[in-house]
Amino acid sequence: MIQVFEFALIVIDISASGVMAPGPLFAANITYGLKQGAQAGIKMAIGHTMVELPLVILLGIGVFSFEALPEFRIIISILGAITLFVFAGLQIRTVFKNNPINSNSTRGPLLAGIAFSALNPFFLIWWLTIGFKLISDAMLIWAFGGVLIMFALHIWMDFAWLGAVSYLASKSRNILSNRNYKIVTIGLSAMLVYFGINFLKEVDLSTI
Repeated sequence: MIQVFEFALIVIDISASGVMAPGPLFAANITYGLKQGAQAGIKMAIGHTMVELPLVILLGIGVFSFEALPEFRIIISILGAITLFVFAGLQIRTVFKNNPINSNSTRGPLLAGIAFSALNPFFLIWWLTIGFKLISDAMLIWAFGGVLIMFALHIWMDFAWLGAVSYLASKSRNILSNRNYKIVTIGLSAMLVYFGINFLKEVDLSTI
């Protein structure tokens, strides 16, 4: 029982390094949170889970090979950067509409959660390194069932964090003027462009 408790604390502590790290998902979550509140964060967490759970299961059964990692990273980095640039452009475009505050897409957060997880090379590398160690430790304790136990200990933090951040973003919206809202949106879009550029910096064609 002590071993299980210690493992749970380790998973929660280590997971925080990935869950709470600023990145594209975090920036997009604030953007949607300003418009839709906590539900935006929950939808984004669901989209994130749709990518993360299959990845964790595949890692658990050994489908992913580290030998193919360099080429895989290049593809994901390029596609991720393009996605970030497009999303940033769309967000900036809403700023110049007549009433950007009322722009609302019910599927936007879900799709963003999927895209900014599947096309985020740093997310994938986290699971292929730090996360893989957690998966291995869990399997030593509970066999393959440990993968699901470890995932359950991890994923609730994504829902709690993204939901809380989007909720707080919606509350801050009440004190933002239309002009300041536009400034915040442009600032968040600039962050996405910055992350996209960093993705491209990770591309090393010499590894092909």
